[in-house]
Amino acid sequence: MNPASIDSGRIVQEITIDAPVARVFDAFTAPSERVAWWNADDGRFRTTHMDSDLRTGGRWEMRGIRGDGSPFTVKGVYRIVEPPRLLEFTWLPDWQGDTTESVVRVEFTERSGGTHVRLTHSGLTTDRSRTSHKGWPQILSWLKRFVEGR
Repeated sequence: MNPASIDSGRIVQEITIDAPVARVFDAFTAPSERVAWWNADDGRFRTTHMDSDLRTGGRWEMRGIRGDGSPFTVKGVYRIVEPPRLLEFTWLPDWQGDTTESVVRVEFTERSGGTHVRLTHSGLTTDRSRTSHKGWPQILSWLKRFVEGR
């Protein structure tokens, strides 16, 4: 996995996962599965709940606990849902006071029996917002480990 490339308000991250595309898409979108893998190894945060109306125009919300015990929420609206190939949603976290809604696009492509995942997070308009979202390489590594059963 390459480090996330960051330019002009956009983060792009790619990873290949040794699993069928439908399996990777499901792990990324199913609330019970996302809660199982979207947690920091170092105790910075733990996701505890996800609500998801997985359809174009449907809302989603993820909640959890930070390392200091305080709650966090990130929420949005699905803009494009094309299982198992494409997912695009808005992203609005509560941990950054000056944040504006941004957009995450995740493309799932079958490659040699595995799945290539390309995640693009755009609309990060401030240095602070770009810095606070540099965690995508780590998050995608958790997805890979979860799906591959490691």
